[in-house]
Amino acid sequence: MNADPILQETLIKRSQQKKRISPLNYKERLFVLTKSRLTYYEGRSEKKHKKGSIDLQKIKCAEIVKHDSSPIPCQNKYPFQLNNLPGGGWKPSEYLSEDNEEEVAEEEEEAELVLAMYDFEAQEPHDLSLIKGEEYVLLTKSDIHWWRARDKDGNEGYIPSNYVTEKKSSNLEKYEWYCKNANRSKAEYLLKSEDKEGGFLVRDSSQSGMYTVSLYTKFGGEGSIRHYHIKISETPHRLYYLAEKHLFDNIPDLIEYHQYNAAGLVTRLRYPVGRKGRHAPKTAGFSYDKWEINPSELTFMKELGSGQFGVVRLGKWRAQHKVAIKAIREGAMCEEDFIEEAKVMMKLSHPKLVQLYGVCTQQKPIYIVTEFMELGCLLNYLRQRRGQLNNEMLLSICQDVCEGMSYLETKKFIHRDLAARNCLVSESHVVKVSDFGMTRYVLDDQYTSSSGAKFPVKWSPPEVLHYSKFSSKSDVWSFGVLMWEVYNDGKMPFETKTNAEVVEFISSGFRLYRPKQASKPVYEIMNHCWHEKAEGRPCFSDLLLMINEVMEPDY
Repeated sequence: MNADPILQETLIKRSQQKKRISPLNYKERLFVLTKSRLTYYEGRSEKKHKKGSIDLQKIKCAEIVKHDSSPIPCQNKYPFQLNNLPGGGWKPSEYLSEDNEEEVAEEEEEAELVLAMYDFEAQEPHDLSLIKGEEYVLLTKSDIHWWRARDKDGNEGYIPSNYVTEKKSSNLEKYEWYCKNANRSKAEYLLKSEDKEGGFLVRDSSQSGMYTVSLYTKFGGEGSIRHYHIKISETPHRLYYLAEKHLFDNIPDLIEYHQYNAAGLVTRLRYPVGRKGRHAPKTAGFSYDKWEINPSELTFMKELGSGQFGVVRLGKWRAQHKVAIKAIREGAMCEEDFIEEAKVMMKLSHPKLVQLYGVCTQQKPIYIVTEFMELGCLLNYLRQRRGQLNNEMLLSICQDVCEGMSYLETKKFIHRDLAARNCLVSESHVVKVSDFGMTRYVLDDQYTSSSGAKFPVKWSPPEVLHYSKFSSKSDVWSFGVLMWEVYNDGKMPFETKTNAEVVEFISSGFRLYRPKQASKPVYEIMNHCWHEKAEGRPCFSDLLLMINEVMEPDY
């Protein structure tokens, strides 16, 4: 690690004179040089106290200092000073000295500080372990998913960016009760799972820029959930409130007050749910810049099923991380092209995408290692729960998929095969998009048009059926069909029609009928997705707004 000492030596250090009349002062100090910093300490190496440090990147040159007439307590052979001024020149206040501790402290304060929201164990020598609740100094953000940071002991390395949050007081993510990505349905699932009187969380409201408190109570015998919109006063100084008589400068103060006072709520906020007991988010790969996985580090467990590429098994990486391992059947994939694309796909990371961790390409068959999703394929999930999912749960499933697709759209990444069979469900009933972009590498695809082009006919728009023209707008059409699957308990679209008949049906302007469970506003969203012309279809971010409008309003 970069924090390992290169040199460690006890030296005599001259203090910096704040005033010309200040007497010279010499002290014995332990100096430690690493690849990134020069740090000095008071005391012995076994029990030392940090006094100051300087970033090596800021040093412009090291200069030998001529002896002056001042008495030096030892015979220094090479007295030196460090210069961090552009173009040379010596400015005493800029250098390592006993009295620049305030300056070092200011430098640390100006640096971006983050708090760890989850524990992270370093997987490779260049990683840095995180301890939940501790502060870290950010050094670089050159990679969107892996940032370089330093801990309080001076150790440096890469950390997953989605495991930390800004330290600033206005940031809600550092609070246990804040659950940013939970929609109404997921909030209810979490609160019912905990089944505790006064269990609560704060989440982003369906109304952009607003927040909602979801609160669980057993009042009256049966557990029920209330959703309270956090309102903002119409005064010059914005104040937050749940009950009009109790106004607060910020949301944390509001939550703290209602933890002790119901004040108009069905019960007080007794038990924060939020992140408590929840799994840490998935990282983009197991470590920074690691996409090739050693197969000897994989443990193979039970078979989960088989897809168009080959058999999928549950497994573990380094005997600790649960993963899904796809063994690619020989002749099923254009392997060379996929391996090159895998490096790009690994950088796609979102709470509503199944995370690709890496590939094993040094042997046959090659393996694709991904996040393991406990409840399996969305299509089977829908069929197994026929009649058990209410309208809110069904819309929540569509919202999850739409969020994942909206992210892919911003990355200009086209899925090409969006359908219920290509989405997976986690243990906490979160739905995530899987197998994005994979159809390009399939050599033995069940979906083939008369021209020989490969695509899923029953999920494809006119421009794909006739011209094999894929875009984010063709994904939008497929999303409409997926919504239809969701509201039909996983029924096959156009089930009585052949592929050729589907092409003729769609080309003639006909569309899938409205499912019984789908309200008119929900079916309207589907029809927006099925506009004949690609440019007439909404983008995924607009679809998200439409879904949010259909969702039940908060109190």
